[in-house]
Amino acid sequence: MDAAAVLFLAIGSLGLLLLALSLAGVELFHLDSLVPMEAVAAGLGVFGFASAGANAAFAGGGMPALLGAGVIGVAASVPAGWLSLRLTRALQQMRTDATPRRSDLPGSVGVVVTPIPAQGYGEVRVTLGGQPVKLNARARRAIPLGAQVFVIEATSETSVFVEPVPGDPSTTPRP
Repeated sequence: MDAAAVLFLAIGSLGLLLLALSLAGVELFHLDSLVPMEAVAAGLGVFGFASAGANAAFAGGGMPALLGAGVIGVAASVPAGWLSLRLTRALQQMRTDATPRRSDLPGSVGVVVTPIPAQGYGEVRVTLGGQPVKLNARARRAIPLGAQVFVIEATSETSVFVEPVPGDPSTTPRP
């Protein structure tokens, strides 16, 4: 393996290392929000490996082959870097859902997972932001396991005050 191939492979490996570091959250540089590290890493990696491949195909061609390998590497790395830049910017500007808050709990319907005694806490499971959440729950009267409940108030971040859902057969008093 000649020195040029080793150099090109080292450049490609450096690009992969920079990409791995950036994906792990390590940011070595950021040029005024113009060129993120991910785009530079992708460009370097593709340049190095494409140039190494072209250099191997032009084996023994001397300086013209080396220049040709470099041109092929640049030709391959520019679209890769541009695509990486576009994807990075799209991910950075992606809208996300708001973080669920305590004020989002009232009005939720849930199910009792630990019976609620008349003078104590039980547990209910409600869906908040598309995720099931288990909360401590109190009520005016005892509510059995499996009963559907309506959240009246969020008394803290982890507890709620509930009422049984009207018409739920598990909470309707029997004559």
